[in-house]
Amino acid sequence: MKQWWRRWTHEVPLAIGDALWEVLVVQFAAMLDRLTVRKIIALIPVVIIVLAYYHRIPIPPELMLVGDFLAYIDIFSVLILMGVLSRVTTILFVVKQAAARIKSLADSVTARMQRLDIRHRRQRTAPTRPRRRPDRSDDDRACGSAWAKPALA
Repeated sequence: MKQWWRRWTHEVPLAIGDALWEVLVVQFAAMLDRLTVRKIIALIPVVIIVLAYYHRIPIPPELMLVGDFLAYIDIFSVLILMGVLSRVTTILFVVKQAAARIKSLADSVTARMQRLDIRHRRQRTAPTRPRRRPDRSDDDRACGSAWAKPALA
């Protein structure tokens, strides 16, 4: 009998208290940690629908439309995200084309610079044009030896 009394006066109330502490404090705090703004917004339409079907409180149609909008906010956010992404892909396409054009322009400029050969300039003392020798006739070439000085013996 003493064992039975001890169990129902100490152990059972302590077990109930521990279970209530677990549910009302520990699990409630864990739920609040996992609670996000998106989940709160998802609960608002449920509250509005419950209030709408509770006939004692009249709800204006505007509030119902807000509830519908909040219920479909995932669809609206996906549509907005797709619109933003399509603009981003367009901008990236234009940037890629501009980069390709700048690269081709730089390649053509470097090719032209190499053709101009800017790195290997001539010396300032060197003539820019080759000198042309005066044209000699065949007679001068043939008798060139006649004008040579005789060797002294």
